[in-house]
Amino acid sequence: MEDTKRIFIVEDERRIARFVQIELEHEGFQTATEDNGRRAYERIMQEDYDLVLLDIMLPEMDGVTICRKVRELSNIPIIMLTAKAEVEDKVNGLDIGADDYMTKPFAMQELLARIRAALRKHVPEEKEEENVERYVLKNLVLYPSRYEVQVQGETVELTKKEYALLEYLMRNKRTVLTRDQILQEVWGYDYVGDTNVVDVYIRYLRAKLDDRFHEKYIHTVRGVGYVVKE
Repeated sequence: MEDTKRIFIVEDERRIARFVQIELEHEGFQTATEDNGRRAYERIMQEDYDLVLLDIMLPEMDGVTICRKVRELSNIPIIMLTAKAEVEDKVNGLDIGADDYMTKPFAMQELLARIRAALRKHVPEEKEEENVERYVLKNLVLYPSRYEVQVQGETVELTKKEYALLEYLMRNKRTVLTRDQILQEVWGYDYVGDTNVVDVYIRYLRAKLDDRFHEKYIHTVRGVGYVVKE
């Protein structure tokens, strides 16, 4: 059915994740699961889900961080799942943008009721926004159709060539690109200027991204070229 809701279960205890997945699918939901926090964040940004069930204790990136980063860019419903029962933990989860909070162990019927309530209250973003193409690297998001780059929800101003260079790198994430490949793609086959222009513009991008936000986005592979990767 077209209106079948997709639930993303982010939980590193596989027994719990599988139990919740079976119950949700029995209720007619589509599901996907992830047990790694950093991968979960990337998938939330890149894939199309209607609601996220988000554990707090996760490897590589915890649920609180994921929720905060997702809220910078999306209003997708998030229900936090955690073994912590302290009031301050619940308040913290709600303060950073979670729609609801459940403490393990929980009754499946109550979780189902809270999922349905969160889905009913959710006002979807504009349909065209849901289908916007984007490339995600850590907390950096590039929107080709908007000619826009955001880091931690903050728009970064780039020149035309800086943007073209970053987009080419992002489209080929985790692929090492030689200087010649970059030169031909970004500057064109007929470029006759200084071949060091690639290195110069890499420095420009690093100043605006890596240095400014204290993250390593662009990596140098000595003797070969450049790559963007986690």
